[in-house]
Amino acid sequence: MSTINYSEKIPNNVNLGEDRTLQRALEGWQPNFINWWDDVGPEGSTNHEVYLRTAVSVDPQGWAQFGHVKMRDYRWGIFLNPGDANREVHFGDHKGEKVWQDVPGEHRANLRRIIVTQGDTEPASVEQQRHLGLTAPSMYDLRNLFQINVEEGRHLWAMVYLLQKHFGRDGREEADALLQRTSGDANNPRILGAFNEKTPDWLAFFMFTYFTDRDGKFQLAALAESAFDPLARTTKFMLTEEAHHMFVGESGVSRVIARTAQVMNELKTDDAQKIRAAGCIDLGTIQRYLNFHYSVTIDLFGADQSSNAAIFYSSGLKGRYEEGKRDDDHVLKGQTYKVLEVKDGQLVEKDVPMLNALNEVLRDDFIKDSVAGVGRWNKVLEKAGIPTRLVVPHKAFNRQIGALAGIKMSPEGRVVNDIEWAAKRDEWLPSSEDFAFVASLMGRVIEPGKFAGWISPPVMGINRQPVDFEYVRFG
Repeated sequence: MSTINYSEKIPNNVNLGEDRTLQRALEGWQPNFINWWDDVGPEGSTNHEVYLRTAVSVDPQGWAQFGHVKMRDYRWGIFLNPGDANREVHFGDHKGEKVWQDVPGEHRANLRRIIVTQGDTEPASVEQQRHLGLTAPSMYDLRNLFQINVEEGRHLWAMVYLLQKHFGRDGREEADALLQRTSGDANNPRILGAFNEKTPDWLAFFMFTYFTDRDGKFQLAALAESAFDPLARTTKFMLTEEAHHMFVGESGVSRVIARTAQVMNELKTDDAQKIRAAGCIDLGTIQRYLNFHYSVTIDLFGADQSSNAAIFYSSGLKGRYEEGKRDDDHVLKGQTYKVLEVKDGQLVEKDVPMLNALNEVLRDDFIKDSVAGVGRWNKVLEKAGIPTRLVVPHKAFNRQIGALAGIKMSPEGRVVNDIEWAAKRDEWLPSSEDFAFVASLMGRVIEPGKFAGWISPPVMGINRQPVDFEYVRFG
């Protein structure tokens, strides 16, 4: 097998070239990664040269460079944020101790599970988005899709590095398994439910990158607090790239809304069928897509009460979002937090030990952040003089995990019976007709500067390039 020149092929700041054991492990894994990319990565893109951002260092001033590159030749770098020799564990039972550079034996299984679960989401979203390039609404959007795809691939490399560097044979086996599971596969699916859902169209893609990549932001931020220093430093750097994924989602939905509002004003109507006949996505459909992606994503935070969450926190493995900014003892023993349950057909709050409710704490942080972005979408409608407003559904709506799983709940937070749920389901969640309609709009537009009729152009291009720049060169 040919030896990889790590300084050229894989930009890194972890001295890959000096670790022969790790080199051999990565040399064994890299061809399997490329095979995976060819098999289930972006369809029909092998010869495209894409204007991509490539991470080259952790220097905030010049951490990435831009240029046209074939995705298959992308330099999947491995970067850890700079270390701090004096860094201490700042939460849990080990608070005040030095952070760990190696995996403590007693935490090995839990750390491996955390890294594998995070690592599994990265290739999953590439698989879910595999066909989207064939229906891109513009060359600009196609480039953004491909940028997200290669960065999810790089995040997979980052997790595989941790597994292979710190977990021996177990880590090598887990790294191989990350390429063997496939999103939506009946026999060997991805670990988390949301990553087995289809991403059938670009509205779903924008909602996914707005909501589900935002879950990634909160999970990575919680792991960036970890007492296992290599994990903390790795996830801290991943957050730098995650911001663009959420930008693609937020700006994408915003541009869909802007175009719909424009057509509503031109036609002087809010009639969904007339909006659809004009080739735009009506606000009701946008709301139903929002309801679905939001509810599926908040399930990703796990059960509202979790002994694992308590163990991860007390052990120092996973903190809270912005742990250092919180004004408490960072140990949390004896503290409580409110969670929801249904009692006698009504939603009620109850106090539970905060350590067991840390999934709910992170979910509530996510909800607050998500609501702010939906508010920015509503400003687009407000500016256009459209009175309709988008809203996030109630936290208990359409839940499949935790105490609220399977409870029939309206988006407003009212417990409903099976009959009402069946009658209203297609008002609240996308119907087969909605999916078919949105799919009917998904024609490919790839001439520079041209955009599909259902979405507005962006305000500016990527990296100060014009909107009509040749972001993708088709080989």
